[in-house]
Amino acid sequence: MRDTPPFKALQTMRIITFLCLGLSACGQALPPTPAEFDGTEALSWAAWQVALGPRIPGTAAHAAAADGIARRLGELDWLVERQTFDYLGTALENVVARRGGESGPILILGAHYDTRPRADMDALDPASPVPGANDGASGVAVLLEMARVLESRVPGRAVWLVFFDGEDSGSIAAWDWVVGSREFVSRLTIRPQAAVIVDMVGDADLQLYWERNSDPGIQSEIWQTAAGLGHTAFIPEARHSLLDDHTPFIQAGIPAVDIIDFDYPYWHTTQDTLDKISAASLEQVGRTLLAWLAGQDS
Repeated sequence: MRDTPPFKALQTMRIITFLCLGLSACGQALPPTPAEFDGTEALSWAAWQVALGPRIPGTAAHAAAADGIARRLGELDWLVERQTFDYLGTALENVVARRGGESGPILILGAHYDTRPRADMDALDPASPVPGANDGASGVAVLLEMARVLESRVPGRAVWLVFFDGEDSGSIAAWDWVVGSREFVSRLTIRPQAAVIVDMVGDADLQLYWERNSDPGIQSEIWQTAAGLGHTAFIPEARHSLLDDHTPFIQAGIPAVDIIDFDYPYWHTTQDTLDKISAASLEQVGRTLLAWLAGQDS
């Protein structure tokens, strides 16, 4: 056996000490690696919704969507409330998932899960329903994948995920727009810090401009976060002024932002199908929101 020179012995001790600080074999486990938002997983949730058929209020597909969303959130240990109400003789339901308690500032992330009964922007088939791959399923898909990873990425943060009903039947059979979000806001007993809506965020050619009615401060933060991550779908230029699920929050004095690609060419047509959206687009949105949430004061 050969003696180890003193400096080599010191190096060996340092290496052993370093390993013992990190390895479970020395009695201390490595911290778990935070789960990452997976665009492919999100896309699978969009595919699930489209496979149900158009999620028109009052139909079996619509009920199955609400049931499936609630079931998945329960599996992920979110506290789930099914907020039911009647609108013009049709039973509607917002699905609300909570995590992180109500002691600190609460952030709301929302999307609508219903789809438009008629493709009135379709020149060839305006009477058929909209499949809703982007307009409906994409936002829900982002929130369902965020539900899986959020606690790992932003532990302890008070977040509500809200799946709104009755957003997309406006101007059909006397229906108004954003019915579910109006109902939700009317029932609030606390004031959330802010609400961020994701709507039509799956377009394979995703272009997310600033929506003019959104809170400019929060909007700027989110778009700057995206730029820092290299997510080029977020374009810091104002383009559209929209009535969407952020509107009832703004009207109630709650800061809100609408993340939406309103230049989607298949909007309210029968061509709003799964092949028009991409995992990469969903991933940009989900990872941006997670990074933005991580930067908020808890």
